[in-house]
Amino acid sequence: MTGMRWLMLLAALAVGGCATDVGPSPAELKAQWDAQNVYPQNYKNDLMAFMRTYLNDPTRVRNASVSQPVLKQAGPGQRYVACVRYNARVDGKYAGIKEGAATYVSGKLDRYLSTPQEVKEFCKDAAYAPFPEMEALTR
Repeated sequence: MTGMRWLMLLAALAVGGCATDVGPSPAELKAQWDAQNVYPQNYKNDLMAFMRTYLNDPTRVRNASVSQPVLKQAGPGQRYVACVRYNARVDGKYAGIKEGAATYVSGKLDRYLSTPQEVKEFCKDAAYAPFPEMEALTR
């Protein structure tokens, strides 16, 4: 009988532990989010490393340009976003200008967006500059 009592006490404690609200408050979550907004010093290098694996043929890219990272609304807060344009080869032929947007967390590339609707929203007012480093990519 005492074994059953102990078992019921343990079950009550386990269920009671699930009912408590443990975790950061909304203000703490926002502070954590904002603390991750560190300007990406090596954004071009991060982009080139990603594009080397993202593109089927990263060699002889043409018309590459990039914008400097700026804070944009992304998710529940802001993130640094850099926009990129390029003309890469697909099956040996140039496929036309493509655009993408890279978001950064804690100064490092976090996501690369390539869908036209997302890119248009993030890059509608981007100030592009030549990106010769991307045009010089190798495999």
